[in-house]
Amino acid sequence: MSPVMENQFSIFITRGGNKKYSSVLAPGQHDCLKKSSDDGISSWDWKLRGDRSTYHALFPRAWTVYDGEPDPELKVSCRQISPFIPHNYEESSLPTSVFVYTIVNTGKERAKVSLVMTWANSIGGLSHHSGGHVNEPFIGENGVSGVLLHHKTANGNPPVTFAVAACENQNVNVTVLPAFGLSRESSITAREMWGTLIQDGSFDRDNFIASPSRPSSLGDTVCAAVCASTWVEPHGRCTVVFSLAWSSPKVKFKKGNAYYRRYTKFYGTSPRSSINMVQDALMKYKHWEEEIDKWQTPILRDDRLPEWYKITLFNELYFLVAGGTVWIALLSVDPSGE
Repeated sequence: MSPVMENQFSIFITRGGNKKYSSVLAPGQHDCLKKSSDDGISSWDWKLRGDRSTYHALFPRAWTVYDGEPDPELKVSCRQISPFIPHNYEESSLPTSVFVYTIVNTGKERAKVSLVMTWANSIGGLSHHSGGHVNEPFIGENGVSGVLLHHKTANGNPPVTFAVAACENQNVNVTVLPAFGLSRESSITAREMWGTLIQDGSFDRDNFIASPSRPSSLGDTVCAAVCASTWVEPHGRCTVVFSLAWSSPKVKFKKGNAYYRRYTKFYGTSPRSSINMVQDALMKYKHWEEEIDKWQTPILRDDRLPEWYKITLFNELYFLVAGGTVWIALLSVDPSGE
């Protein structure tokens, strides 16, 4: 299955009103991108070379550092966190992740920095262009806001609802674009979305009161964007935090058996439970990291163990949540949905 290339983080920087930088935070050339003359994501700025970027992982966390790209006087790091915690089967079962961006301004001018998370209403595969997908904005609690993406799957499989969100505070302003498309026929195109961010560094606040989008048409892709903007003073730093969660309460097997996923025991089966999950993720991720550190630090500091063994020991644990493993509640459900 090909990657869904609309699912990206991008950065927009303005200094002194004249200097502007923008790029998708994905290095390298991508064969699936068409000519930049179209109205889809090929029209975005894919400028990151990646030779000054680094990535390392220690499951359930990973770190990506962008040092001086695209702005030579800005260092950006992204810490990715998944709540996989020993003996905590409630939070370890949650289909959610957190992305903590730390922005350091090494220059002499203050910089306006906007980080944007774009997400396609898609799970890839057969239902990518099948139509009937709907996006809607939401404002949650504790400064959390974003977009819900209701996805209608193919072949009678259970639906999926994504929540993409960021956390607003006195230093960070969050705005959204609930729906944009990839073709000229879209009411707002990917090209127009990118142009708005280059010019303004944010979206219209009134987008939060927009109605749900019309169901997408057959053959079309509908996407959403969440923007978090901040000012970073000279030699200062700022933190911006995003979260992603997805609600797909039922898992259905080929032979007809269906089960509720484990997280539904704590969050229920409503598609809108993904809002509660991103809210909790953005409020609890610091505690999750404390628990992860308590678990991992004694092993990482054990001089009796070789380095390769420590790294492998943790990184291969991904299989417990992503290697064909399904965490379910105890009770099965009627596969017809009754």
